[in-house]
Amino acid sequence: MRFPEGLVVDTEKTLGELKFAALRRENYAQDEEGNVTDEIKKRTYDLKCQRQGHTITVSIPPEAGEKAFPYNATVTLVNPVVSARADATFGGRANEISLT
Repeated sequence: MRFPEGLVVDTEKTLGELKFAALRRENYAQDEEGNVTDEIKKRTYDLKCQRQGHTITVSIPPEAGEKAFPYNATVTLVNPVVSARADATFGGRANEISLT
């Protein structure tokens, strides 16, 4: 299933309070030959999600700047859109939802 425009959510009802956990990774662009460049495509962070009861992964564009919140600081998402991506797991299951 694809969501070309993503899914817009009510963050308070769906996610509740969000607390900053850590920078997970920076994704870099590749040149036409497949070499990794210095250009950052997106930064991915882990947030502790009160309503979902587990950590969620949030990606933001580089123009939003690097976020360096203290651990457990309450954070707010600005204009979040949910996109779905499935990863195959053992036993034929698939799961993953990411916020951008």
